[in-house]
Amino acid sequence: MPTYDVIVLGAGSTGENVADRAHRGGLSAVVVESELVGGECSYWACMPSKALLRSGQALDAAKAVEGAQEAVTGSLDVAKVFERRDGFTSHWKDDGQVQWLEGAGIDLVRGVGRITGPKQVTVTAEDGTVTELTATHAVVVSTGSDAMLPPVDGLADAKPWTAREATSAEAAPASLVILGGGVIGVEMATAYASFGTEVTVIEGGPRVLATYEEFVGETVTTSLRDKGVRVLSGVRATAVSRGADGVTVTTGDGQSVTAAELLVAAGRTPRTADIGLDTIGLEPGSWLEVDDTLLVTGFDWLYAAGDCNHRALLTHMGKYQARACGDVIAARAKGTVETPAWSRFTADADHAAVPQVVFCEPEVAAVGLTEKQAREKGIDVKTAEYEIGNVAGAAVYADGYAGHAKIVVDAAREVVVGVTLLGPVVGEMLHAATVMVVGEVPLSRLWHAVPSYPTISEVWLRLLETYGL
Repeated sequence: MPTYDVIVLGAGSTGENVADRAHRGGLSAVVVESELVGGECSYWACMPSKALLRSGQALDAAKAVEGAQEAVTGSLDVAKVFERRDGFTSHWKDDGQVQWLEGAGIDLVRGVGRITGPKQVTVTAEDGTVTELTATHAVVVSTGSDAMLPPVDGLADAKPWTAREATSAEAAPASLVILGGGVIGVEMATAYASFGTEVTVIEGGPRVLATYEEFVGETVTTSLRDKGVRVLSGVRATAVSRGADGVTVTTGDGQSVTAAELLVAAGRTPRTADIGLDTIGLEPGSWLEVDDTLLVTGFDWLYAAGDCNHRALLTHMGKYQARACGDVIAARAKGTVETPAWSRFTADADHAAVPQVVFCEPEVAAVGLTEKQAREKGIDVKTAEYEIGNVAGAAVYADGYAGHAKIVVDAAREVVVGVTLLGPVVGEMLHAATVMVVGEVPLSRLWHAVPSYPTISEVWLRLLETYGL
């Protein structure tokens, strides 16, 4: 029975990082994986989706600058876009990722891993071979999440796409209907519209990207419609059927939409249904509740990092949690360790400093709290907003640059607790905002952070001036 200090269930980006940090801390580690090493991000999420988006964005960026737009005489080569995407997924082969594990000194066991008792994991390989693993210190669940299928009549039988099928498709369908106007729905609507696909987005909430500041959803909806996307907000699908003409979606207000394919982008569910949670008193298929060191509530040996703990379902946040998780396991293995807030052993940013970018057009970048969220927390809020297109650097970047910026300030402490940026390439400015929020930098000190001229970052100065400095 092979014994390791740490057993990690799931060799996605989170699991890889947990094992790596634990191994760097002097512990032996093994990862268990039933699919591809590298996980969702590498093959069906972040990398392929952004590769599918990038070509259209580059073409639009060229068309937005006089002198360059005159050189754009052709249209997007969709076949080349998919071919480029295939390169970023390594053609769905994980040889390179396996080589990385080997180089890092981390073992790999392929198969379905199930917890069979305290610090015990049984792995069943595709050929039926069974391997029993024992951990001396910790078992870490990093199995991620799956697309959730809402309980809509006929939906499951209609064989819908999830994000996996959308990002790994071999070609663009003539038409596509998308259930859900969140990040995945909006990004895939943007990508497939650029391929010439006739796209319809059905969003049950009041607007797309509803968890962001209101101006975000309103602007992105306008942009999608300008690209030919049909956006239906405030309506829900009530029935779905697949026939000879494609997939037909009926909505609660009596509308009917038929398309060649249907993409469901209506949330995520934890990939924990078949990992043996019942053997240790937990509910199969549940999210795993953890503390800030990623230790599962009620255990001293079980940890959960990444999507499966439902704290921040983003690749970079999963990696962040993984670093804390691997480090704290290694430290605890050596004896008692203090875990104060904002130490290397805690994932405190999960609570109110999560950065995220939506790669639609215009791009959306946000970190921390929206104005509504801050007020709900009882914070004495003051805000400042500015049109990014009025900044010289933005005007140089693109003719008619349109964008908007908003900061949310804790007026009592005079620190920024939330930032939202909307416009071309604003994602590249987000880390500056993240540092502001995480570092709780006083506005009086931010005033001395002078932005270079002429760059889009001059918007930070304009926001502070608008605030009243």
